[in-house]
Amino acid sequence: MEAGEVPDQSGRTAVVTGASGGLGLETARVLAARGAAVVLACRDTDKAGRAAGQIRAQAGRASVRVVPLDLASLASVRQAAEQIRATSVRLDLLINNAGVMAVPYHRTEDGFERTLATNHLGPFALTGLVLDRLLDTPGSRIVTVSSIGHRMGTGGYQPWPAYYQSKLANLLSTYELQARLAAAGAGTTALAAHPGNARTGLWRHTPRLTRILYRPELRPLTFWFAQSAPTGALGGFRAADRRRLRHAGQVRIGTSGPARAAPLARAGVL
Repeated sequence: MEAGEVPDQSGRTAVVTGASGGLGLETARVLAARGAAVVLACRDTDKAGRAAGQIRAQAGRASVRVVPLDLASLASVRQAAEQIRATSVRLDLLINNAGVMAVPYHRTEDGFERTLATNHLGPFALTGLVLDRLLDTPGSRIVTVSSIGHRMGTGGYQPWPAYYQSKLANLLSTYELQARLAAAGAGTTALAAHPGNARTGLWRHTPRLTRILYRPELRPLTFWFAQSAPTGALGGFRAADRRRLRHAGQVRIGTSGPARAAPLARAGVL
C-alpha cells in the first residue's frame, strides 16, 4: 500500500497525536489531502500551527485544527479530550502516534517516569476519554504506533529499555482493548502499527553519531536500515484502512506487511 492508495476520507474525522512533525505530520497530511477533518493533538502548539499551515497549503481547503496535548500530563490529556469531544460529533480515527525515545530519566508532574507516561499512560487515558465518540462512529479505528523494540521490553530502568517497555505496554493494551471491543460486539477496532526505522525527530536524544546516520542527506548510504517518514507512516495507513486488517491487534510494518508480536505481548488479555 502506498500513500496514494489511501481511500477517500471525506466526512471522516481523525485525531493524530504528535502531528507537528515526522510520522504524525505525514499521517495528518495524507488524511487531510484525502478529505478528512484532522485534529493535530500536539505539545508544541506553535510547531503544530506551522504544520497545520503547511497541510492547508498542500491540501487546499483541508479542515485542520490544533488541540494542545502534552501526553506526559494527565491534566493536559483531560483538557485535550474535552476539546475533542466538544468540537467533534464523530470520531473515525484516533492515531496514537506521539512518543519519546531514549530520553534522560525524569518524573512527570503526576509522578510517572516520563517515557512510560508519554508513550503509554497518556495515550491510554486519551483513548478512554474519547472512546464513546469512537464507539458511536461505525467502522472507527484506534491505531497505536508501537515498535518491534517491544521484543526487548523487560528489565530495569535505562533510557532504551524504558522505551522498549512502553512499546510492549502499547501492544498489551491494544490486544486487551480489541478483545473487549470484540466481546462487546463494538464496531470499533483497535490495532497497532510498526513504522520501522524511520528518519524522524524521535532520534534527537540519541548519540550524535546515531543522529548523523539518520539524517536524510545520508539516505544513499543508509537506505538499507533506515526509511523515510512517508514510508514509515504506511503501516499506520494500513491499520487505519477499514478495508483491511480485520484481525485483532496485528502489528504492521510499513514496507513488509504483517509482523508477529513477541510471545509476551500475545500471552493473552490482561
